[in-house]
Amino acid sequence: MKQFNRSTRVGEQMLRDISRFFEKELADQIPGMITFTHVKLSADLQNATVFYSYLGGQADPDYAQIFLDREKKKIRHQVGRAMKLRRIPEFTFKFDPSIEEGIRIEKLLNEIKNEPEEH
Repeated sequence: MKQFNRSTRVGEQMLRDISRFFEKELADQIPGMITFTHVKLSADLQNATVFYSYLGGQADPDYAQIFLDREKKKIRHQVGRAMKLRRIPEFTFKFDPSIEEGIRIEKLLNEIKNEPEEH
């Protein structure tokens, strides 16, 4: 019995290829750190939404979106070279706040843990 459909398998491979290319070629061109979290493909494999998180320090969070939109064609071209697909999907990059939320929640839990108990 098939566990995953084709779009899921292709999306996972695409995520690995995007992450690998970005780390090798583009990561040093942007302040902070971009991490690609998952890829959601349409059923017909024509469109891919690539979710990312950004920890940028002093840089404006919108800068990551502008950077990715500017480099979209280069990323798509490299992924197309790595994957054996008839047609490479069009990419749309979307911010995924889950990592930032996780860090915020962890800080709150640590604050609660370290608070002196009041009786």
